[in-house]
Amino acid sequence: MTNPPNLLLLFCDQLRADVLGCYGHPFAVTPAMDGLAARGTVYDRAYTPSPVCVPARASLVFGAEPGETGCYENGYPMPADRPSMMRVLSDAGYRTHGVGKMHFTPDPYAPWGFQTRDIGEEFGSAEHDDYLRFLADRGYHHVERPHGLRDEMYYVPQLSPVPEPLHYSHWVADRSLAFLRAREPGEPFFLWSSFIHPHPPFAPPSPWHRLYQPSLMPPPRRVPGEAGLMTVHNLKQNRYKFRDGGEDRRLLQLIQAYYLACVSFVDAQIARILAEVPEDTVVVLSADHGEFLGDYGYFGKRSFLDPAARVPLVVAGPGFAAGERSDELASLVDIAPTLLAAAGITPETKPLPHVRRETLFGQLQTGGSGLYLTLTRRWKYVYSAADRREYLIDKLRDPGETTNVAYNVHCRDALLSMRERAAGHFPELAGTGFDTANVPLALGAPDEAETLAVIARDPDGGFLTIPDDDVAPDETFAEYRTRYREGEKS
Repeated sequence: MTNPPNLLLLFCDQLRADVLGCYGHPFAVTPAMDGLAARGTVYDRAYTPSPVCVPARASLVFGAEPGETGCYENGYPMPADRPSMMRVLSDAGYRTHGVGKMHFTPDPYAPWGFQTRDIGEEFGSAEHDDYLRFLADRGYHHVERPHGLRDEMYYVPQLSPVPEPLHYSHWVADRSLAFLRAREPGEPFFLWSSFIHPHPPFAPPSPWHRLYQPSLMPPPRRVPGEAGLMTVHNLKQNRYKFRDGGEDRRLLQLIQAYYLACVSFVDAQIARILAEVPEDTVVVLSADHGEFLGDYGYFGKRSFLDPAARVPLVVAGPGFAAGERSDELASLVDIAPTLLAAAGITPETKPLPHVRRETLFGQLQTGGSGLYLTLTRRWKYVYSAADRREYLIDKLRDPGETTNVAYNVHCRDALLSMRERAAGHFPELAGTGFDTANVPLALGAPDEAETLAVIARDPDGGFLTIPDDDVAPDETFAEYRTRYREGEKS
């Protein structure tokens, strides 16, 4: 009987697929990820089940869509009554370890099936966060935001406040290597190395911030039909991320240069990990969602357009062909069953590399703010409950996703077919009066207050106007400011 393979999951936050050389970027410096792609299978049509951190990760670890996990946004808890892939692997005799950002809720510090973790979430204190304690032990306890300044600085590129050897991405590689070197020989392992970058703030360490010349960066991709593709989620993100005040060409170039620098620095750390991974290791590379970077005039994620929803997905190692590309519809929900099948735990279930699905689904939020994706090989259909609008893109004639043809009479049959698929899959959409809902929302309309309330409910909205980890749950910013000025905060 052959020994079960080792398993390695390399995971990035907010890494869009097309910024990697193996996905066609013309000048990105990503040799480690490109090399992994050369010896593995690349999935060109891989998507997140939810274009925001927590629900995407919940879908990954449970191998289930948001409708099954009940996790629809960052503020939702992950299901405590379902076994995670880490738990299943641990129970099957694997040595399981997690390094870096997991973004599990409601308790980000719980094991969630891992036997051990090196904890490095974006917020918190050195009391619970291993990375922050690592910095404090080296004399950097005074650094207020070691991952970069957020708030109104969220999309202002900046130099890392810590040097390269102490940078978070470097720490993830250090702790991953420490695990690999300390493990028991012959004991199969599952290691999840999870990076925060290139999630903003874009704060690469010196000298990596000079890797790309900003003045040579191409402009973001703008399309004639972009206004017809925007939802209230895009409008909200642009506003609370301080990117709705007009364009600055040089800033946009700097954003792209620093984003790519973050990607390249992560790539260098992945190279360090891969150099010490045993040959009998199945390696998966992916991300929770993408990033607009100014394409369509948008920033952030929370959209099912490709810049935000399409993710890199590469699988290499025993049982996976080298140098192959697949245009099958793939999802983060495929990763858990694939790893469990590779481990011999559920050999009958192996969606990768032989994915054969006609339709792929995705969901962000629920109820009056829900955003729903139904995707086939030809058509991308999105319904936004907050906008009460349908969006239909012909991926055959319009692979660049430039125009919403939901209201084009020549696409009526396709719209009805995709609408039927969506309503059949998402119980919330059953009974929706789509044709009566397909009208633009205007200020002064009877439902204006409801629409604005939907925008205000986004749980990430406070990140840029209220200091993240200092405000009590029911405290307003005015109350916080008063308390701060009175000296109640040290």
